[in-house]
Amino acid sequence: MSFEKKRNLCFILTIFCCGIYLTWRIFFTIPWHLGIWQSLAGVLLALAELNTTLGMFELMISRMKGMKKYLEMPEVSSEKYPDVDVLIATHNEPAELLYKTINACTFLEYPDKSKVHIFVCDDGNRREISELAAHLGVGYLGLKDNCHAKSGNYNNALAHTSSPLIATFDSDMIPRRKFLLKTVPYFLNPDIKIGLIQTPQSFYNQDLFQFNLFSEKDIPNEQDFFSREINVMRNASNSAAYTGSNTVILRKAMEEIGGFPYGTITEDFETSLRLQKAGYITYATTETLASGLSASTVQSMIGQRIRWARGVIQSIQNTNAIFTKDLPLAGRLSYLNAYLYWWSFLCRMIFILSPILFALFGFQLVECQFWELLLFWLPSHLCYSISVRYLSTNVRNMRWSQIIDTILAPYLIFPVFLESIGVHQQKFKVTDKKKKKGKTASFRYVLPHSFLILLTIAAIIRFAGGKYGMALIYSSVILFWLFYNLTTLIYAVFFMLGRESKRKFERIQAEEHMMAQMHNKHYSGVTFDVSEEGISFYLNEKASFVPGEKFHIVVTSEYYCTALDAEAVYSRQENKKWFYTARVKPETEWDKRQWFQIIHDREHSLPKEIDPWMTVYDEIYRNIKMRWSPKRRT
Repeated sequence: MSFEKKRNLCFILTIFCCGIYLTWRIFFTIPWHLGIWQSLAGVLLALAELNTTLGMFELMISRMKGMKKYLEMPEVSSEKYPDVDVLIATHNEPAELLYKTINACTFLEYPDKSKVHIFVCDDGNRREISELAAHLGVGYLGLKDNCHAKSGNYNNALAHTSSPLIATFDSDMIPRRKFLLKTVPYFLNPDIKIGLIQTPQSFYNQDLFQFNLFSEKDIPNEQDFFSREINVMRNASNSAAYTGSNTVILRKAMEEIGGFPYGTITEDFETSLRLQKAGYITYATTETLASGLSASTVQSMIGQRIRWARGVIQSIQNTNAIFTKDLPLAGRLSYLNAYLYWWSFLCRMIFILSPILFALFGFQLVECQFWELLLFWLPSHLCYSISVRYLSTNVRNMRWSQIIDTILAPYLIFPVFLESIGVHQQKFKVTDKKKKKGKTASFRYVLPHSFLILLTIAAIIRFAGGKYGMALIYSSVILFWLFYNLTTLIYAVFFMLGRESKRKFERIQAEEHMMAQMHNKHYSGVTFDVSEEGISFYLNEKASFVPGEKFHIVVTSEYYCTALDAEAVYSRQENKKWFYTARVKPETEWDKRQWFQIIHDREHSLPKEIDPWMTVYDEIYRNIKMRWSPKRRT
């Protein structure tokens, strides 16, 4: 049996088992006779399970239908490639961040590069950004008194440009040289009404889940699950979302919907929704063609997620996406799931509190016998867990989904509720992505999780105390969830405790040919990793580098070559090779531009999948060891 058939069979079995379980839960287990509060709590728990499971059903169905909506990128002759306006949006980001993105855009390959028109769209109207654009030979579109955030910035750019295609990039998103060649051809198929091509959001720095939990070698970026899995699955219902960057859009389609929308703090999400309502296809691809920076502090990340939550709800309300007849049923269900997803954080809190209420306070939320529970719950739980693995191709599993939801839950419940009842957030706040040295901790954010840990421990002690034999077996399901939730809460506390960051720039693994020159002698070698101010490399013979000694390096890749002034830092012998690290500085401006491309015009070296061999024990032990051992990792 093929993998696809096994996966689909598992999905169908999961839908069947979970359907039976939910029917039993809703109609036979609510404790109606125990009073209004326990009945209400029982209903909330059942609704939380229903919300979580139905969302999973929609994703499984999308996965099963996904291959039917796969679009081949057509082969196009060089002369047919149209003009493209490349728009780089900026508000208050520093010039050194923009430099890398603008520089990369100037290296974009295209059959006729005179058809590529690059513009920095600066609604801060800053002189230094205007000078940077001129220095790098690209256009500048400044805007004063912008009242409409990113939408106003881009609409101003649309009014001053005219190419039939528009590529949009955030200020930190660095495109690879093949970006246009792998996106523009989709628009040249006359049989398909493409409005937007969205490539995955990718990040070359460790996100906070990887960094704060010492998991940078074991788990992918938290956003990979949406960009590489969920958004691609939504091609099946033509509900793939525009995520604001790394995107190509048809100008004609934008003109039909009146430009980028106002009245929302997630203009990107609403843009794709309006394009779909206008009859255009928005298509998400799987190949990473640009990478940027993840939020670097807990505060900025939580602020970002609150904006996403409130913005998605705003946009769904603005467009009537769930009930409109301009979208097919599958698309409307997809947007219903997108709305309900933001309530999953309340569901997660309900799942944490429910066993505590029962074990610590005797508050009954489910009325059933132990063997009934095993009969209905256990098959659905096992099938659900396996289906999550099939769904995400090892980018995400159920444990990590619940860890992430637990971390974010206390801070998203209230904003989601307010937005849902019409109390809107109007102000758009740009996420701070500038990397900072020092501790990433935010102790005030750890308080809710710490309180829940204390309650969970108290519930375990009270509930398990004095039980043995069959009594302990009958208590096993409640104890299972108490211990399970306790582990996710421990992860959350570790996350909020943060980790000290000592590097200003990310190190990216890169194997490129290099030549070191010292004392009139040349040494050939291969780079191991690179960063904006540093390099490590292997040489085939020993070089007498003394720490602090100056020398020269030339690094050559398939497309780039740069000369660097270097200062030796460290060396050691590894088998028959010698390993060296050095601080570097490009010799000229052109070398700097080439060096930045060598660093960033590549697939980043962070994990793409979860390490299946890492257990809860391994991860918690490592966090304890790395936080409190004498030699701590930086």
